[in-house]
Amino acid sequence: MTEEQDIAYMQLALEQAQLAAAAGEVPIGAVVVYEPHDAATRKALAEPRVIAKAHNRRETDKDPAAHAEFLAMEAAARELDAWRLTGCTVYVTLEPCLMCAGLMQQARVDCCVYGAADPKAGALGTLYSINEDERLNHSFEVKAGVLEEECAQLLRDFFAARRQKGASANTANEEA
Repeated sequence: MTEEQDIAYMQLALEQAQLAAAAGEVPIGAVVVYEPHDAATRKALAEPRVIAKAHNRRETDKDPAAHAEFLAMEAAARELDAWRLTGCTVYVTLEPCLMCAGLMQQARVDCCVYGAADPKAGALGTLYSINEDERLNHSFEVKAGVLEEECAQLLRDFFAARRQKGASANTANEEA
């Protein structure tokens, strides 16, 4: 994908992250783009197209696996009617965790493009590099830092608002 395409698809992921924030979820969004290639020549057979979008739903679904990229990959597999996501690029606003990076490896994605690094759980370059672990049977490309500041700012704003809300609730309780 070109840099312009990466930015456009990350903007779609940011829209999903904003939906998550509006629902009271940690604002992380993901988009899966499918671009089939000829296996022999590696030439594109069709224009890239978005086949799945999702945002965090852990609180809503009460599901520890309801991460944005996990849900988007599940939807992409249903769309393609296949568990292999060959030809797919996953765009996600925050660096995937170990679970989601592992799913990308298992699903055989071609690439993951993420916005903000995750110093606490990042598994595609920060804490781990699942995508290039030679012990595994599949590796995939990673592009980091696409719209990094926008992605990080959305998370900072969300958590600042939650802290402020918590402080306001504590103050109200103390005054009561």
